[in-house]
Amino acid sequence: MILFPAIDLYEKQAVRLYKGDYAQMQVYSTDPLSVAKDFEACGAKAIHMVDLEGARDGGTPNLSVVASVARETGLFVEIGGGIRSLETVKAYLDAGVGRVILGTAAVKDEAFLREAVALYGEKIAVGADVRDGKIAIKGWKELSDYSLEDFLRKMEAIGVKTVICTDISRDGAMRGTNRELYQKLSRETGMNLIASGGVSTLEDVIALRDMDLYGVIIGKAYYTGAIDLRQALEVTK
Repeated sequence: MILFPAIDLYEKQAVRLYKGDYAQMQVYSTDPLSVAKDFEACGAKAIHMVDLEGARDGGTPNLSVVASVARETGLFVEIGGGIRSLETVKAYLDAGVGRVILGTAAVKDEAFLREAVALYGEKIAVGADVRDGKIAIKGWKELSDYSLEDFLRKMEAIGVKTVICTDISRDGAMRGTNRELYQKLSRETGMNLIASGGVSTLEDVIALRDMDLYGVIIGKAYYTGAIDLRQALEVTK
């Protein structure tokens, strides 16, 4: 299982939200590149990044930060947040990003999703952000009509290889990940499944590892010290 420590970007800073609420934002570092270098020093091989401004408003206001991480570390970089055009996909990939994550666009613009998958294959992932059983979009501000199960079936049929599934109710809440959800999904999907949201303890990491998931994202638990990144990386080997 691949462990992805996370950096959420807002105004070129590393921040965390509580359950996706922009009004409940905490700044953890004004130098995201140094945070990424710390991840690498601990032994991480990959990093998950989200442009929160992009997710909410579109655009790539934090592209320069993402590019610096891709350029100045050896980390495999995946990035999501506001990627709604082939031009944006290309800009990130040209900057050295290994995989881009489509969220709102995967729900609202099937033609774009299909074209991106056709052009870039496994470099395209999809974010399945779920609240109350429905897929949330536009920075988690709106609910779509898709159930999680229907959405994943459609993504698999289109040819998406990797999906990042976030339980919004657990995100940033430090009350444990939704093990039942990921156990169910691991049985039902043939895609590479990355678990996100509420991973709060080393026991959470071990439980997800034992489900044979492709990956797990650690966010707030790293910043608060609840999970020691070196230990977490060791148990995922």
